[in-house]
Amino acid sequence: MKAKAVRMYGEMDLRLEEFELPEIKEDEILVKVMSDSICMSTYKLAKQGKKHKRAPQDIDVHPIIVGHEFSGDIVQVGDKWKEQFKPGEKFALQPALNYKGSLDSPGYSYRYCGGASTYCIIPHEVMELGCLLKYDGDSYFKASLGEPMSCIIGGYHANYHTNKQNYDHAMGTKEDGNILIMGGCGPMGLGAVSYGLCFENKPKRIVVTDISEEKIARAKECIPESEAAEKGIELIYVNTSAYDDPEAELMKISEGHGYDDVFVYVPFKPVAEMGDRLLAFDGCMNFFAGPTDNQFKAEINLYNCHYTSTHIMGTTGGNTADLIEAIDRAAKHEINPAVMVTHVGGINAVADATCHLPEIPGGKKLTYMQFDMPLTALTDFEELGKTDPLFAKLDACVKANRGLWNAEAEKILFEHFGVK
Repeated sequence: MKAKAVRMYGEMDLRLEEFELPEIKEDEILVKVMSDSICMSTYKLAKQGKKHKRAPQDIDVHPIIVGHEFSGDIVQVGDKWKEQFKPGEKFALQPALNYKGSLDSPGYSYRYCGGASTYCIIPHEVMELGCLLKYDGDSYFKASLGEPMSCIIGGYHANYHTNKQNYDHAMGTKEDGNILIMGGCGPMGLGAVSYGLCFENKPKRIVVTDISEEKIARAKECIPESEAAEKGIELIYVNTSAYDDPEAELMKISEGHGYDDVFVYVPFKPVAEMGDRLLAFDGCMNFFAGPTDNQFKAEINLYNCHYTSTHIMGTTGGNTADLIEAIDRAAKHEINPAVMVTHVGGINAVADATCHLPEIPGGKKLTYMQFDMPLTALTDFEELGKTDPLFAKLDACVKANRGLWNAEAEKILFEHFGVK
């Protein structure tokens, strides 16, 4: 059958093209891709080309399909999996495979499996590893965003605390503690706030910092302090650039206690060092941000590490259990991955948006594979709606949902473009 996809041939060489998709084998599954959100990791892949550790060396003649944050419908199931999967079921996918030591991963390594495609073939190893997941939510985009949400969830679960009685580690952020999310008004930070409000180790307080008043204003609209208050959690947004001594202000907000859990969401040395200084007794700092410099370093206080049990760790990615939790909570409306999304577009927008991702402001760029549409900021809907009825409808729908992308807006797009 014919499929259309964004394929990578080399460094910054992404092409949207039509090609022949082979018949599936008895241990494969054919899927129709509905949504795919663009990850900074895909930009890094495009920038490195075949130098990337997951990219095959023959992409110049056998290109791979990019995109790994995708969701859609199962179309055809090979005989091996017919008892487990059925045509018509929605799916989400965990792309972080580890099949017999191989680094191969959907969106990085496969000729016929990636999210930036109208249809693709899921290889047997995905099912064998339990990484093709059924999804029952009201929209596809929430399942696409399950992968970045799983990274956030993994961070919350990986943090730990100790005690002086034994060597047991209490896993997860501290119950009734203070959480500090530094650089937290970007897409991943807002996802971390959304999850923190429903995590079983309910915190007393979540403090979110940024240096952009514009980003803080959007964060307050996406997740208002009142929403947290309804759950018995104090949520405070702080513009650290507004204070001569932001460290003192943050310590004051914690009532002098410090922070039991600190998440650093920007790879900036002064921020990481401040986070270390703000740790409470037995506080855990998770350096979540991924630096591009493999020699990135920051100073930490080893006196506190020894005498006050502070500790530092880092997490990257989430496991399959984290992804299952992400899509389950999203389907139940316990978390709202929409706080990450600032732009939407069609399959024709993927290549250019990926190659210029660092230059495009805002959060997640969500793309739909079954139609063409320019990459458009949600904040541009109002102006475009003055001359285009589609954007007028989308603008009204988004404004009715605190400025967030939502299931109804997705349905409006599908109806407009005749997507079944």
